[in-house]
Amino acid sequence: MPEHPVTRRSIGQRVAVLLCLACAGSAWAAAPAGTSAPAAAPGALAEPPALLLPVPGISASELRDTFGDGRDGGQRGHEAIDILAPTGTPVLAVDDGRIVKLFLSQPGGITVYQFDPSGRLAYYYAHLERYADGLAEGQAVRRGSVIGYVGATGNARPDAPHLHFAIFRLGPEKQWWKGEPVNPFTYLGGKPP
Repeated sequence: MPEHPVTRRSIGQRVAVLLCLACAGSAWAAAPAGTSAPAAAPGALAEPPALLLPVPGISASELRDTFGDGRDGGQRGHEAIDILAPTGTPVLAVDDGRIVKLFLSQPGGITVYQFDPSGRLAYYYAHLERYADGLAEGQAVRRGSVIGYVGATGNARPDAPHLHFAIFRLGPEKQWWKGEPVNPFTYLGGKPP
């Protein structure tokens, strides 16, 4: 009976193949399944991974794509999605990463800026009622960590508490306040009608 081709490989060849596979997969092994992919090649556009829905109890089928909606009488685009939820509902980190800025602004109210593990994407959470206890700039967070609570601060209507969630593709300067908007709808599992 002929020998199977795999059994003819030397032990050295098998070890080399296993080492290559281990090296290729090691970037994934550090994070739980479904979290961030390894950093993209230099010059490649950063694409968000499949993200965790940041508001528990809300399903992807309940999301509305409000990214292209006009604001201020059409003077500017929304460039985010709004996720309606009761005041005080926990807000979860959508991905592993680092908190880079806790900021109070006129339009966004109480806000959090989080960078993804590669530092190529910024996640923006706005209109929070408050931050999670102990949340601090520079803090590493894991996907699913509570970072704040839904509110209606900033220019949000008091009778419509929600999370304003945005993604920005960062430039080489890594400025938390500046980047190319990316529609988060499909990355949160939203399906176009």
